[in-house]
Amino acid sequence: MIQASIATAAAGLALLALQWGGTDISILLPVAVLGLSVALFLARSMAKFLQIFIGVLAGVEGLLVALSLLRAFGLVSESFADYVPPASMPIGATIFAFIIFGVSRVPVIRTITRIADRYFTSRALSEIHVPLIGRIRASEGAIGTALLAFLLLINLGQVALNVRLNFFGRDMFNALQEKDAGAFWYQLFWVFVPLASVFITTALVEIVSQYVLRIRWRGFLNRLYVHEWLSEGTHYRMQLVGHAADNPDQRIADDLKSYIDQTYTLSIGLLNQSATLVSFIAILWSLSAGFTLPGTDIPVPGLLVWVCIAYAVLGTWLTHAIGRPLIRLYFQQERVEADYRFSLARLREYTEQVALLGGETAEQQALNGRFGMIVRNFMQIVRRVMRLQVFQSAYFQANVVVPYILTAPYFFIGKVTLGQMQQTVGAFSSVQGALDFFITSYSTIANYKAGVDRLTTFEAAIEAVRHQGEKGRVTLAPSHNGDLNVEGLQVALPDGRVLMTADGVSFRQGETTLLTGPSGSGKSTLFRAISGIWPFGTGQILVPKGQSMMLLPQRPYIPMGALRAAVTYPGTHVAYGDAAIKEALRAARLPALVDRLDEERAWAQTLSLGEQQRLAIARALLAKPDWLFLDEATAALDEPTEAEIYAVIREKLPETTVVSIGHRSTLSAFHNRRIDMVKTEDGLFAPVERRQPEPAE
Repeated sequence: MIQASIATAAAGLALLALQWGGTDISILLPVAVLGLSVALFLARSMAKFLQIFIGVLAGVEGLLVALSLLRAFGLVSESFADYVPPASMPIGATIFAFIIFGVSRVPVIRTITRIADRYFTSRALSEIHVPLIGRIRASEGAIGTALLAFLLLINLGQVALNVRLNFFGRDMFNALQEKDAGAFWYQLFWVFVPLASVFITTALVEIVSQYVLRIRWRGFLNRLYVHEWLSEGTHYRMQLVGHAADNPDQRIADDLKSYIDQTYTLSIGLLNQSATLVSFIAILWSLSAGFTLPGTDIPVPGLLVWVCIAYAVLGTWLTHAIGRPLIRLYFQQERVEADYRFSLARLREYTEQVALLGGETAEQQALNGRFGMIVRNFMQIVRRVMRLQVFQSAYFQANVVVPYILTAPYFFIGKVTLGQMQQTVGAFSSVQGALDFFITSYSTIANYKAGVDRLTTFEAAIEAVRHQGEKGRVTLAPSHNGDLNVEGLQVALPDGRVLMTADGVSFRQGETTLLTGPSGSGKSTLFRAISGIWPFGTGQILVPKGQSMMLLPQRPYIPMGALRAAVTYPGTHVAYGDAAIKEALRAARLPALVDRLDEERAWAQTLSLGEQQRLAIARALLAKPDWLFLDEATAALDEPTEAEIYAVIREKLPETTVVSIGHRSTLSAFHNRRIDMVKTEDGLFAPVERRQPEPAE
């Protein structure tokens, strides 16, 4: 940006020298270019997303200045003279650049652009296919920047076309007033048709380009948020600590999509309306230059501009006063809708348990209660929107007649022609429409603000979980003797309360160990600390270096889809051949599933808990971990089947060290060693070793 600022300042000084030297150019041109150089210098501290806007404005202003210079040196033919923009337009572009800089300092805009910059500053390599050019490889951020800049140029070009169409309307109505058929048909076929053709073509190109940008933008941020949510067990700890980030699935799927769509729509719309405002204010000012205050002879330069601005400011203030509560209501609506969807999803997951307990009536009451919250909040939104709609309808109906009321007296006394009156009405409507952007978009902005708040609180929850895990956390370090050693460990709950302690405890490699104790004594939590997903507490766990671990819980996770993917989870099914998968299922006592590997269904609802536990054992047989932690992973099996499963583990995984949690007395026979969780004098539980007889063969 600094180099661009220096180059622009040099160009501005050159234009100033030309103007002083007698060249027929407006003083507004060098002023606009020098002002732009200042805006470019200030833009170096702005978000990349807004820098793209400033850069495009700089390019457009350069084109406008070039056209003005060509006309000044007589290099533009008379037939194209009407297409050269007035000198006020570069000034307008510079003013808008300073407005963007001012807006960039607003806290909420900083929040919005910070999220956007995660995409536009990305250096991840990617490629895009461009028609007539082919495939281009570049960073994803560079591709997004190019697409956004292209779309901004298209929108500014459409504003320029609208300006030209405004002059076309003036000339056509003047031709009608003067009954000049030749001029009328010329304006229709040689001015309107080419302009309309270009407008339609650019509109089609814009549609395709914006959809490409949106899906790439969403795809990148989706991968980023999913990675941050899932990495380092953050998704698990967020649920434990209870931070204000309800329904992360909705925030990633719905709120992120809404953020991208509305950020694009509102930012492009704001640029379009601002450019329209700058362009048509100049026209409206010149058209109303001779207007006097109604009922008097007092001249008011640019009377219609001031009336338009005052009218829009009043409408904007009233709109905000009426619609402000919508921001809170939309935020609340997103939350209650997500809670209701989550309740339905949970019911689908536990249909068997609900049916066995006869809980349909209770579920109906709970679902009706949650839906009632949706209805109550929705009706508050409806009442607020109705008030806003009543005001907006009256406001916009008045917009139709206000410019005619203001210009008709001057038409009747012959101060303006019919064409000038129509041009004035068109310019007034364009300026009014630009100033009314906030009014027309208020509901969208309110909904958008709620979505941004949900994304930022989601990010804050991820950051808070990571920060909390960094303070006084259980650390994992490599062990050099091949054993798993626990030293000075205090396992705590997320709120800081210590649950259990362990010091000098070792799980020796190659030795099967049974961990027992009462419920709530911290057995499962100790396993989770060993696996690295439970950081709450202090102390150190020395893990054998370079060795793999697998923890099987009492209720295993079974993903939807093909059975093949469920058996090989968390690995990929391509890592194992069909023969290995089938052999693992047979060994886990699931022969009935061997020929159903490609069958897709919700296996978590299809299989019993005992079958799910055996499927998890099949996973372990495929993965062959160095350490296998079984957290009541066979509790749903009958004792004979449980004995068979432990025998299979010894046979198929002879190099694997098995550590089990369980309450059955029969489990002792399958382990070399037993450790009990015993309550100590300080009221905390601690592991204490017991002598164990040799395991059964």
